[in-house]
Amino acid sequence: MIARLVPHPILSATLTLVWLGLVNKVTLGNLLLGGVLGLAIPMLTAAYWPNRPKLRNPLVAARYIGIVLWDIVIANVQVAMIILFKRRDEIHSQWIVIPLDLTSPEAITWLAGTITLTPGTVSATLSADASSILVHCLHTDDPGDVRDTIKARYEAPLKEIFP
Repeated sequence: MIARLVPHPILSATLTLVWLGLVNKVTLGNLLLGGVLGLAIPMLTAAYWPNRPKLRNPLVAARYIGIVLWDIVIANVQVAMIILFKRRDEIHSQWIVIPLDLTSPEAITWLAGTITLTPGTVSATLSADASSILVHCLHTDDPGDVRDTIKARYEAPLKEIFP
């Protein structure tokens, strides 16, 4: 019964918080309207999400988000140091093919998004059979280390999060 009323609880909470952020004022009326929108929109669109992904381990997902946010901060500093203090001929850009163990389209999308969000790396393309992803790295002397870091730091938790 609850699943019919709240088909996407995380989306409902997110929509309510986004509404409160948009109106920029927390009042009882805004909270109620945000709650109504947060419940109505997922109910009206539930038919369009027949195979929605299930998070297997939400605590790992929270830890993953923390790791990604931390990595974004660190990568911003590293990219700034590269730009400010390295000469053009000292920067070693590399294209790196990362073989994927992930099979879920949602997990692959999260991985590609994480790689692109982290400054200094960009996910360029996914192979036709979704077995590997091509990543451009701004500066590295060891492409194997970048590949191993992405697999251990990002792909391994995503395998735990998504079935």
